[in-house]
Order: sequence, then C-alpha cells, then structure tokens
Amino acid sequence: MTQGEREAPPGQSRSAASTHDRYRPGARRTSAEPLQASWRPRPAERTGRRAKRRRGVRGVLAAYGWRVYALPVLLAVTALVVVQTAGEQVPAGQNTAAADGLVAQVPTEESLPPDATEKPPGPIDVNIPSAELPNGGPFTQAGDVTWHGVPGNGPKVGTGPKFYTYTVEVEDGIDPASYGGDDAFAKLIDQTLADPRGWTGLGEISVQRVEPTVPNPSFRISLASPDTAHRPDMCGYSIKYEASCYRGSEKRVLINLARWVRGAVAFAGDILTYRQYAINHEVGHAFRNSHVGCGQDGALAPVMMQQSFGVANDYVAQLNRAVGVRDLVKADGLVCKPNAWPNPLAR
Repeated sequence: MTQGEREAPPGQSRSAASTHDRYRPGARRTSAEPLQASWRPRPAERTGRRAKRRRGVRGVLAAYGWRVYALPVLLAVTALVVVQTAGEQVPAGQNTAAADGLVAQVPTEESLPPDATEKPPGPIDVNIPSAELPNGGPFTQAGDVTWHGVPGNGPKVGTGPKFYTYTVEVEDGIDPASYGGDDAFAKLIDQTLADPRGWTGLGEISVQRVEPTVPNPSFRISLASPDTAHRPDMCGYSIKYEASCYRGSEKRVLINLARWVRGAVAFAGDILTYRQYAINHEVGHAFRNSHVGCGQDGALAPVMMQQSFGVANDYVAQLNRAVGVRDLVKADGLVCKPNAWPNPLAR
C-alpha cells in the first residue's frame, strides 16, 4: 500500500474501496478518473457539534450545483418542441405522407358525398334541330337601333397585301351586363383578328383597328340585339333561328347578341370558342367568302360553314332549301367538328 492509500475495510477489496472513495464528495480524483458529479449531496460537516444546515436557495445550490440550472432549461426545450409539433399539423383537406410512404387523407367536409352533382353532357346528336338557341344567360331582346362607337385603335396586324381597317360598335339600349361591357367585346375582336389561326395568319390580308371617328373604315363590327338583327335592312329572319350576318351595303358585320351570350348547340357550351367562330365567320364575309359545307367526315368544320345552325351537312342543307337556297351545301351525310379558325393548325 502506497503512502496516502487507505486500507480497505475488512471484507472489502482495495479496488472496491478506491472506487467507492472516488465518488465520495471531496475525495481526490486522479487524471484517469472520469469527470462525474456526485449524486450524493455533501453532508454537513461536524466540528465537535452538529453544524447548521444551509437553508433556502443557497442551500439548494450548495447541494445540487449545476443541476438546478439544467432542469429549467430542459423543461423549456421540451415545451418548445411540443408547441412546434402542434403548429405543424396539416391543414384540413391536405394529404399527408405516412411513415410507410402511403398517403393518408385527412378527413374533411369535401370527403362527404356532394349535395349536388353535375350531369355529363354526353355526345351531341348533330342531326337534331341544332339551330335552336341553347339555354343560358339573359340578354336584351330589343335595342334602340342606334349605335355608339367603342373608343380604341391598334397596330397593323398581318403581312398580306390586302389591307382592311375596322371599327367596333355596340347598339344603344343593350344591357352591358349580358356581354361583359364594350371594352370586353372589342378586346376579344382585336385578339381574334390578330391570332395566327385567324385570317391574318394566312399571309393574304392585314387589318388594323381604327377609332370610330375615322371616316370610311373597310367595315364596322357591330353588336346588335336580336330584334335589330331580324330587321329586313339588317340580317333578315328568313331562317327562323338566331343568326349573325354581314350587311355588305352598309359594310357592317352584325353580331347577334343572343348568339354572343348563348352560343350554339354544336359548340356544347364552349362560349369563348363560339364567339371566336362568330367573329371569324362574319368577318370572312367581309373578305368576300361565301358559305360552304363540311368537306370531310369527322374533320374540323370550315370556318365559313354555318356552324351556328349545325355541323351536319344534311341538316344545314335542309335549312337552306327551306328558304330557297340550293346547292350551297350538299346533303351528303358528312358531319364535321366545330371549329373557330380559318387557319386552325397555325402556331
């Protein structure tokens, strides 16, 4: 036993005694010993009489040391993790990725059966009286048969040698809520005539919108109420269905408000495409194009086909014969698909 070593109590090995003393408060540690805090508070020292124990905060600090500071920190960190976890819950209606890689659906109100369901349109029977005006929004039946120009102009569009100018007009007395207002009407006309799929994309003509105050434009594009369109000095009403037209004597393209709002049966509720068709078809008359029929079964209809009435040659030919127009469209059984553009494959 070296100097300074304590002799182990009887029945206890020296190594056990050393280990016991190593963790005794106040015992000397060697450099090889781990730094460890004692879990046994230092007992009160006796100096012949029982020393007074420290009480209060100082007593706790003396007994437990750094643990007094560590415990509140651990509690705060735990509380922070709990709060963050609660705040990261997935909002209702979103999917969450489960631990096994599957997607778990959070139950929401949307997962309940719907209170109302849509009715799929199904295929269109093009051989029915497809010239009827579809159901849809309201429109003004009769306007004032006077016009106001829609202010606006634009750049020249197209590179063709034949150059046309146009203005935009709306009949007075029409409720603008039914067609979105004058500016919306004029904007769609400008966009349609500038589209590469339209007439200007063919390299034969060019067009430019001018202000209504410019005298003698090549033609005017006018939105008209149905009753005005029915007038003999406008489109007439020989075929008893709503239609638009080109009035060559007045250089006026008349767009029938009823069709602008409701569209046509063949277009199956696609109002935007129908409006583009109506513009291109009637402006096509201003470029001296006549009506044609479907040229190939199942193909896109020519834009100069009377698609407001239908895309089946047999039915359109029947309507034309009823008013004395023959051989314009042949009843050959061909049926096309609705199409708004004279140059539909352009990009």
